Amino acid sequence: MQLNSYQRGLLTVVLGVVFLSFDGLLIRLARTDGWTIVFWRGLLMFCVLGLLCWAGKRLATLCSNPLSSLASALLLGLISSLFVLAVMNANVANVVVILSTAPLFAALFSRVFLGEKVALRTLVAIAVCMLGMSLVFMGEGATGMLTGNLYALAAAAAIGGNLTLLRRYPTIDSMTVIAGGGLLSAAIALPMASPLTLDAPRYGVLALMGLVQMPLATVLINSATRYLPSTEVALFYLVETALGTLWVWWLLGETPTTSTLTGGGVVILVLVVHAWIGLRLERQRLLMYPGFTGQ
Repeated sequence: MQLNSYQRGLLTVVLGVVFLSFDGLLIRLARTDGWTIVFWRGLLMFCVLGLLCWAGKRLATLCSNPLSSLASALLLGLISSLFVLAVMNANVANVVVILSTAPLFAALFSRVFLGEKVALRTLVAIAVCMLGMSLVFMGEGATGMLTGNLYALAAAAAIGGNLTLLRRYPTIDSMTVIAGGGLLSAAIALPMASPLTLDAPRYGVLALMGLVQMPLATVLINSATRYLPSTEVALFYLVETALGTLWVWWLLGETPTTSTLTGGGVVILVLVVHAWIGLRLERQRLLMYPGFTGQ
């Protein structure tokens, strides 16, 4: 059966998000300290994606946006490090719920740094999501996970910052800066890591994460933007929030607290409604102005 471009985009983004959702589970299965995971994950991602960039002659794109590409790589390296440290210090459910607010940080940063108007629905969504996240931060068992929750919040802000940067400089080659981000995160982690002290099974998990899972997820999700609007691609990250929680709950017995489930439900519901309204408005604009691209 021949797929049209929209169906191809849906299939691509769904596969990418499913691969991405195993991130928290693999970090748990690696059974080592966070800095060692950051080092191997970053280095192996750099090897795979760097080789693809070299083979595809994409490295030349760095010359057109050297400073912005470096800034994006730094943010991506920071995001990768913060995510791993968050999972090492809090439940995966807490981390993925907090990370799902990244598009709202992007909206705020776009207002501050790009002068873009923030829609009323986005301001309302931010306010309600803050209430939902307060349940995650202040619910039962939250005191012992405060550090991890704060790492996750910082990662969400960094993701929002990187999305804003990519919006400002759309010619940045995403695969190249992701490879650079992997190298930078490995360099940051090396002084604190113990990369040569693990056994074969743990190296196997790290290899699966760095050589297969993360590169595949990244390439698939980035490829989906060729066929789908970025707003629709972003909506599928909410699937990762649900699946990421499910894997560690089902396979490792890491049960989310009631406050996390309640607060996470509030956040996900608000973001789904917010994205749905945005998509409807975008489609109405395209029907009224078929040549309009939003640029």
